[in-house]
Amino acid sequence: MEHKDGERLGEFLVRIGVMQEDQVRVVLREQKNRPGVLFGQIAIELGFINEKAVDDYLSSRGLD
Repeated sequence: MEHKDGERLGEFLVRIGVMQEDQVRVVLREQKNRPGVLFGQIAIELGFINEKAVDDYLSSRGLD
């Protein structure tokens, strides 16, 4: 999975079809209420994605 330079996790997940844009907005809204909690953690808690999706993103950035 190719990563576009500067692409955020939510953008990546929408691009690969794992999340929808409205789900990203829900996570971002929740994240504002929970400073310090990562986007991926909230998305997993809400059941939008699983840990593999975050791992795929990290691998695409060479961070695995």
